[in-house]
Amino acid sequence: MSRRESEGAAGTTRLPEWLETLLSTRFFLACGAHPASPRNECNMFCLDCPSPSPPFCYYCRSHRHQSHRVIQIRRSSYHDVVRVTEVEDVLDISGVQTYVINSAKVLFLNERPQPRGAGAAAGKAAASPYNCQICARALLDPFRFCSLGCKLVDTKTGGRGATVQPGDATNDDAAAAGGSSKNGGARPQGRRRKGIPQRAPFGS
Repeated sequence: MSRRESEGAAGTTRLPEWLETLLSTRFFLACGAHPASPRNECNMFCLDCPSPSPPFCYYCRSHRHQSHRVIQIRRSSYHDVVRVTEVEDVLDISGVQTYVINSAKVLFLNERPQPRGAGAAAGKAAASPYNCQICARALLDPFRFCSLGCKLVDTKTGGRGATVQPGDATNDDAAAAGGSSKNGGARPQGRRRKGIPQRAPFGS
């Protein structure tokens, strides 16, 4: 399906059948068919096989998907990304923040946790004037979404997706800030200052 084919007659966006499967797939597991091969991580996804289509490795592609449209998933900071050049002709990616990694433009597949607390990443997030309209993650440029997943939420809800305001704390953040731990006690904040070591008394 081309980008034009993704738009309906009334101007509404029709989602490719494989998109939700792509976003919910767990990549980079070892391929069961090639356990001893050096490039056996399952980081390939087929656009032509019936959904749900499981991910597969480099060797499976040459055997079973040679004539199919296949995209390769990559990783950046432990999150899945896809190159713009691999999806721009089969998916409407307008409004999604792009990043340059290894000299190639990429998109993140799904929402990522917003940096909070101290540190350079949190400081940049707080200073950014741009935010994802769905999860409120800080963006580098004036885009609408941080990932394909957030754009999917917006598309499925007709632009009425639940938006988290910048600075709002999630349940996890609230628990980390002052909630109880599994032991029933408050979780300590920051690094505990070391006390002065006490020397054990000498025996008589």
